[in-house]
Amino acid sequence: MKKPEPDNIAGNSLWKDATRRFTANRLAMAGLIILSVLVILCILAPLVAPWSVDVQNLSLGASAPGPGHLLGTDILGRDLFSRILYGGQISFAVGLCATLVSVLIGVSWGAVAGWAGGRTDAVMMRIVDMAYAFPFTIFVIILMVFFERSLLLLFAAIGAVEWLTMARIVRGQVMSLKSREFIDAAKGLGLSNTRIIIRHVLPNIAGPVIVYATLTVPAVMLLEAFLSFLGLGVQPPASSWGILIREGAEAMEEYPWLLIFPGTVLSITLFSLNFVGDGLRDAFDPRSSKE
Repeated sequence: MKKPEPDNIAGNSLWKDATRRFTANRLAMAGLIILSVLVILCILAPLVAPWSVDVQNLSLGASAPGPGHLLGTDILGRDLFSRILYGGQISFAVGLCATLVSVLIGVSWGAVAGWAGGRTDAVMMRIVDMAYAFPFTIFVIILMVFFERSLLLLFAAIGAVEWLTMARIVRGQVMSLKSREFIDAAKGLGLSNTRIIIRHVLPNIAGPVIVYATLTVPAVMLLEAFLSFLGLGVQPPASSWGILIREGAEAMEEYPWLLIFPGTVLSITLFSLNFVGDGLRDAFDPRSSKE
């Protein structure tokens, strides 16, 4: 008698399962779509913007939204829609670059501390604890006041204060992985610690790192907007959403649209980033998605 052939059951990898769960999350997908549209519009600002960001019409002044200027103009007669698109380029650049700096520092610090353990881990994490006690915003303000203000310094300053939580997350993940069987097998094959961390440890903690990095971007963008609102962030003639909000706040009583539109765009962006981050967290953690 011929034995029945077993059904071919294709196994799903962690990334495939995470993708399936993420695409099933309506809020996360809505946030991703909205965020993608905003990013594309900002990247294509030279083609999409109806007016050049530097074109002024002093005779027009601050005009309400209308056919010629969909979102109105500012006090100098510059098209607000165009300024929002160009300002988004800088806001997104600050968010992504500063987050990249924080990821590089946090992953490196946490991986070394978690893998080394013992006294090295204790000293490194006590440094993290002391850094937590220092007010982040004050540190960034001190850097921006005493050094020449530039976008590169802004990237470095914000990234340098956003890596602490990332370091703790990575340390915990590495400590739980280094006692696993595949790590013992790699050690048995004579692989160096550096190669084990790069080839085996970091790929297995990519999920939590991506999730937290996604949630760091809106925090960084909000901090940049706050610094620009205080006049310590992006400097004119460049503009970001924070600068537009500051200018709008100064004239909100007479020209409320100067504050409403940039503030709305920034809020929508932050909400979308948080929805995407929450969706990624649920996608990589099946237990949270079942709750």
